[in-house]
Amino acid sequence: MKTLEAIKIGSKLLKEKKISSYILDAELLLSKVLNKSREEILINLDNKIDKKKISIFEGYLHRRSKNEPIAYILEEKEFWSKKFKVNRDTLIPRPETELLIDEILKLYKGKKISILDIGTGSGCIIISLLNYLKQSTGTGIDISKKAILIARENASKSKLYNRVKFSSKKIENIFNKKFDLIVSNPPYIERKDIKNLSEDIKRYEPRVALDGGNDGLDLIRKVIYKSKYILKIKGMLALEIGNEQIKKVSKLLIDNNFCIRKIIKDYKNNVRCVIAYFK
Repeated sequence: MKTLEAIKIGSKLLKEKKISSYILDAELLLSKVLNKSREEILINLDNKIDKKKISIFEGYLHRRSKNEPIAYILEEKEFWSKKFKVNRDTLIPRPETELLIDEILKLYKGKKISILDIGTGSGCIIISLLNYLKQSTGTGIDISKKAILIARENASKSKLYNRVKFSSKKIENIFNKKFDLIVSNPPYIERKDIKNLSEDIKRYEPRVALDGGNDGLDLIRKVIYKSKYILKIKGMLALEIGNEQIKKVSKLLIDNNFCIRKIIKDYKNNVRCVIAYFK
């Protein structure tokens, strides 16, 4: 079978399964099978593919047809211009989170700071920050031991062994250290709303990274409360939050002696992130 025919068959199958990005996904899955860039396969559409590779391609198509996220099949996701390893133990990095990175880098460009990333997952936030803040150091924590293994792998790829440490622990168990910046993309979806998420999210992404409790604020409360004790004076707390949570989160911050410095809207004009400093 030639490349063009494989793409057509794959696209047709995914289209029938109501996968909206059916052409792109077929091309990306085939590029993984062939271990070539998507661009390379698209300029060599007459190349023949052997049966063994077609069989692997069919397996990937079957997984995607069941709504498994393309990032989990490819085992990677681009974030902040770098590819990060991901799997079903880690949340898939979102473009909205890059907006938080943008603002943090504006605040700390050229500075030497210590960073704590709470609920680090794949490590994409703290690794992206340290890739640009060359003098800075960081710690990433997550309750998932499997997620921590992925984060360490991603840090190793970025050659950050000496500047970041990852450990599997709860936020309550951070003691005896103070940070200039705490950043967190905690679970913030209300438990009752998880059933309304798209199939690819609710069936495949780790529930522990999505479920924010009855009002979506369980982990956000913990992060804000704990940050009072482990942030330096004038230290910053940068949080990603859910839609329509800004009023409640603002009150939590103010009640805990924080002053809001910046509110960041996403591409749909929803407030997505908040940056505050500890007074």
